[in-house]
Amino acid sequence: MTAPTVRRRRLGLELKRLRENAKLTLDDVVARSGFSSSKISRIESATRGARPADVERLLGIYEVADADVVAFLLILAKDGGKRGWWQTYDLSPVYADLISLEADAASVSTFEPLLIPGLLQTAAYARAVVGAIMMNATPEEVTPRVEVRMARQSVLSRPEPLKLRAIIHEAALSARTPDVGVMRDQLQRLLDLAVYPHVRIQVLPLDAELHPGTAGGFTVLGFGQPGLDVVLLEHLESSLYIEQFAGVERYVEAYERLTASALPFDTSLSLIAAKKDALQ
Repeated sequence: MTAPTVRRRRLGLELKRLRENAKLTLDDVVARSGFSSSKISRIESATRGARPADVERLLGIYEVADADVVAFLLILAKDGGKRGWWQTYDLSPVYADLISLEADAASVSTFEPLLIPGLLQTAAYARAVVGAIMMNATPEEVTPRVEVRMARQSVLSRPEPLKLRAIIHEAALSARTPDVGVMRDQLQRLLDLAVYPHVRIQVLPLDAELHPGTAGGFTVLGFGQPGLDVVLLEHLESSLYIEQFAGVERYVEAYERLTASALPFDTSLSLIAAKKDALQ
């Protein structure tokens, strides 16, 4: 049995939350739906998928009137059989989940203390980063990962583009790359993308006071509906999704505090330009 995806877990969590908000027990839902209690439990715990028709029936029992919520949850149910372009690559389940979530998200807010965020990277910088993280990887192993990273960036140029907020620590702007031109082109890439209204880049300066980002980088994926946002924490050997509302809200608050600590947008771009011009 494959592990439940983030989509399935989010669907299960939201259905459970809606049931509890309706003050219904599992037995109540069994009596009204004709489903077995084990079926409902498996859907809520994400140990099995849910057909759109079943989700629609449950939402009717829970008297969910918000059309946007209904539509979004039905999409989550339908996507169990959906194949995305990324599924042609040999990706970890967590990374495949990230790409899938990015494809559906309305917004992404990311804080990176040491790297330029993946959605803003050039191919040459991505190759240097992937090679450094994978350490002993061959060029043949690095290339498909770079291809995936570049393909992910299509969310910024789709008809309704992803709204991207990126806070980048100043240290990431000064990292050495094998060729100085790689970093110079990467900094220019940030300046080029920052002209778009849906991309906002800020720099957290080296002399900033202690802040929540001291604990490490994180990404908040937003879906425009309360309770549906997801946070991703990435580490060298593992990654973690935070989906519970209280945990997500803590990171949303942390991001807003980081926004206040970072340089204003225009000042950030001026610093990036100065860093680029200093590279010879």
